[in-house]
Amino acid sequence: MKILFDNITVLFENGVADTELYLLVTDKTISYVGKTRPDGIFDRVIDGHGKLLCPGFYNCHTHAPMTLFRGYAENLPLSRWLHEKIFPAEDKLYPEAVYAASMLSIAEMIKNGTVSFSDMYFFCDEIVNAVAETGIKANISRSTVAFDPDIKAEEDERFKEAARIFERYHNCEDGRIKIDMSIHAEYSTVPASCRYISEFAAEHHTGIQLHLSETCSEHESCIEKYGMTPTEFFEANGVFRVPVTAAHCVHVTDADVQLLGKYGATAVHNPASNLKLGSGVMRLSTLLDCGVNVTLGTDGAASNNTLDVMKEAYLAAILQKGVTGDTEKLKSSIFIKMMTENGARAQGRADCGKIAEGYRADLVMLNFDEINVIPVYDFCDSFLYSANSGNVALTMADGKILYENGEFQTLDIEKVKYRFQQIIRTYFD
Repeated sequence: MKILFDNITVLFENGVADTELYLLVTDKTISYVGKTRPDGIFDRVIDGHGKLLCPGFYNCHTHAPMTLFRGYAENLPLSRWLHEKIFPAEDKLYPEAVYAASMLSIAEMIKNGTVSFSDMYFFCDEIVNAVAETGIKANISRSTVAFDPDIKAEEDERFKEAARIFERYHNCEDGRIKIDMSIHAEYSTVPASCRYISEFAAEHHTGIQLHLSETCSEHESCIEKYGMTPTEFFEANGVFRVPVTAAHCVHVTDADVQLLGKYGATAVHNPASNLKLGSGVMRLSTLLDCGVNVTLGTDGAASNNTLDVMKEAYLAAILQKGVTGDTEKLKSSIFIKMMTENGARAQGRADCGKIAEGYRADLVMLNFDEINVIPVYDFCDSFLYSANSGNVALTMADGKILYENGEFQTLDIEKVKYRFQQIIRTYFD
C-alpha cells in the first residue's frame, strides 16, 4: 500500500516546518520525504493544499476505561475524589464495561490525533482487545497496589495478573501493543512489592508506570513515614533500574528532579487534571533544565474530562508563562516535541515519534485553512496556540488511516456509543 501526501506542509517533531513537500507512506513506514515528487503508481494521493502534517500525538498517562466516570465526581480534591466517588464506582467494574469504555476512549483519542497512549488500569485483557481492534498503539499496565508489608510475589494476585498479561500480550499486533508493569503510587504500595515488580521489569526488559508526588499531602506523608520523598522511596527500592514513566511530578523537590534526570525517567505533565483536582502545577522548566524526558498526558476522563493532547499542550504552554512570568523561555517547539518524539521515547518506540524516512507512519493531518487558524505567520506557533483538535482531518498509525474527515475507519462509532450508553444506564443500579 502506497499513500502519497502531495504538496503538503510538514511540521517536524523539532518544531521546524517546511512547505511544498511530498511524503510517501509505503505499508507501515515513511519511505520518502522531500521536495521532489516521487515517481511511481500510488494507491492513494492526498492533496496537501491548506493542510499541515505532523507526527502522531502521544497521550502518556491515562486510564482509558474511566470514561465511565466522566462528570461523575466533580469539584472535589484528589483524596475525596478517590475515596468518596471513584474507588466505590470502580468496585462495580466488570469486563464488558471496561471494554465498552475503552472503545469510547480510543475513539475520542483517535479523533483528536492520538496514535498511542500509556494506560494504567485493570481488566487489561479488555483494553488490549480494544486497542487491537482499532489500530491505535498503547503501552498497557495492570495497576498494582499492596498494603501488607510482608507480601510475597507468589501471593500477590495483582502482580501475577500483571505478569500473565505481559507474557501473553507484550509486543503483539506487530509491536503496537506493549505491556509495562505498574506500581500505582508510593502511598498504595509497600517496599517488598516495589522490589519484586522492578525485578520482573528488569528481567523482562520492560518499563514501569506509576503516579509520583501528585499532591502535597502525598509527598509530605511519605517523608513523615519513611524519612524520604516518594522519588527517593522508589529509588531505594530499585524501581529506577528500569525505564520509569512517572505521572504528575507536581511536588518533586530539586533533588528528586536530579534523580529523575540521572535515571532517564519520564515525567508526564497532566496540567488539566492537576488543576481540576487542585493538585498544583508541575515545575516544567526545572524538569527540562535537568534533562528529564517530559511528555504530556490527559489522565483519565473522570478528572479531565477530555482525552485531548492538543488541549494539554496549549494549557501547558500558557500555564508556564502565567506561573513563571517568563513568556520567552519555553518555545512552542518544546511542546511539539513533548507530545510526539518524547512520547515515543517514553514508550520505548525507537522507530516512532518522528517524520523521517524509515520511521513508522504515525501521522496527523490538520486543516490549516480554517477560520480559527488563519493567518499563519509561524506554523509551529499556530499549531500550538491557534489550532485545536477540531482541526484534525486525518489520523494514521502504522500507515493505516484510523480517522479521516469525520469518519472512523476502524470502528463503528454508533455501535460504540450505543454499547457504552447501554452499560451506563444500569451501571450504578
